[in-house]
Amino acid sequence: MTEDVAVRYGPWVVIAGASEGIGAALADQLAARGLNLVLIARNEKLLEDVAEKARADHGVQTRVLPQDLTDPEVAAVLGAATAELDVGLLIYNAGASDRTSEFLDNGYEYSLKQIQLDCIGPTALARLFGPAMVERGRGGIVIVASLACLAGSATLAMYSAVKAFQLTLAEGLWAELSPRGVDVCCTPLGMTYTPALQRMGVDFDPAAHMLSEDVASEIIENLGNGPVCVIGENNRAAASAVWTIDRRSLVEMMSLASRDFAEKRKA
Repeated sequence: MTEDVAVRYGPWVVIAGASEGIGAALADQLAARGLNLVLIARNEKLLEDVAEKARADHGVQTRVLPQDLTDPEVAAVLGAATAELDVGLLIYNAGASDRTSEFLDNGYEYSLKQIQLDCIGPTALARLFGPAMVERGRGGIVIVASLACLAGSATLAMYSAVKAFQLTLAEGLWAELSPRGVDVCCTPLGMTYTPALQRMGVDFDPAAHMLSEDVASEIIENLGNGPVCVIGENNRAAASAVWTIDRRSLVEMMSLASRDFAEKRKA
């Protein structure tokens, strides 16, 4: 992105899902560009660590908001906590899945939680911060999604569904808000070697995994390249190839890959 990020979007950025991995890398890199940080996640200790590093390394202001993004009152809570701040950039990075299992093997409440986190959460925050961006005539909304959005898949039925929601929501918001000066971009990712992936027992594979710092850097460089910017050269090539495959074959292919991943986790 050629224009200075702090000039275009400052002075405050809200990052939902900022306690580790990609969110923490985004916080560090945006703070290095001079943006003040509002950091949201459930783990207050990890958020404080991210905030302290940003203050020490980059001298920015920070605000830590330990908050469950599936809380029905999330918009009211965050609205009250940020009422006096000029928020110019919202990054919704929450929503990683820690399960690879069949839809009927998961409880109904688990599926509802995914909808609350991946669908209601970004909707609520875009509705909360979007009006001021439009009034100001500049701003940005980023929804960090997954390549699972491209098609439904066995063992990832709900996850792929909610990520597809994020993709189409961002596309619609881009069509509505970009003429009014607000950049909107969905940034689907492939496999990224985050702490969450490590907790799933996955070993780092440089041929298959991106690093959080590289993902964050590419997201920042493409803030204005909506409505959709797939992150990672190999991921972009895979996403482009998807549209040449008939839908049934695509679902079968993705299901084969996701089932293989699930089996490896069990081993």
